Amino acid sequence: MNITLYHTLYSSFFFFFTLSALFAQPDSVKTKNPKAVISTSYGKIILELYSSSAPQHVANFLKLAKEKFYDGCTFHRIIPGFVIQGGDPNSKDEDKSNDGSGGPGYTVPAEIKLPHKKGALAAARLGDQMNPQRASSGSQFYIACEPLPNLDQLGYTVFGQVIEGMDVVQKIAALPRDPRDNPVEKVTFKVSLLPEKK
Repeated sequence: MNITLYHTLYSSFFFFFTLSALFAQPDSVKTKNPKAVISTSYGKIILELYSSSAPQHVANFLKLAKEKFYDGCTFHRIIPGFVIQGGDPNSKDEDKSNDGSGGPGYTVPAEIKLPHKKGALAAARLGDQMNPQRASSGSQFYIACEPLPNLDQLGYTVFGQVIEGMDVVQKIAALPRDPRDNPVEKVTFKVSLLPEKK
């Protein structure tokens, strides 16, 4: 066989094999999940965001973080053994009565795929009677303090996971709260993105 032809065939085979191997890899290998940090006075909560499972939710969360939409929001709903919830712009003022009813003025289509593990980051939403499509709030999110299979059955979009700082989540969940489950003392936070490691 001509050496030039052999080299061409070998190169083509190697290219095809490499391309096939790349596409055979799982999404977690091909796609780097972005990471974000929620900074509070109780410490930092570091999140991994699942772009392949909930791309619209992750894109929206990243957009709001870059716009500093979340800066000054509070965790306005805390329930030990259940969730801490935040991301409502109404929570930035001193009026607690409307906390939980605000957002950026739009919803995000449901991407219900992942289970509520301990530390799951998920989107809040209105109930099925008012929201049969189960569309998510445009900005409000919660973090699961424990595994919550009941929320899997009810259908909420999980779009990330706490990878560091569950102790911070539990500290916030255990704070004194009023009859509306709002912390007696405000727990404000800001969200920033972590640079990708090269």
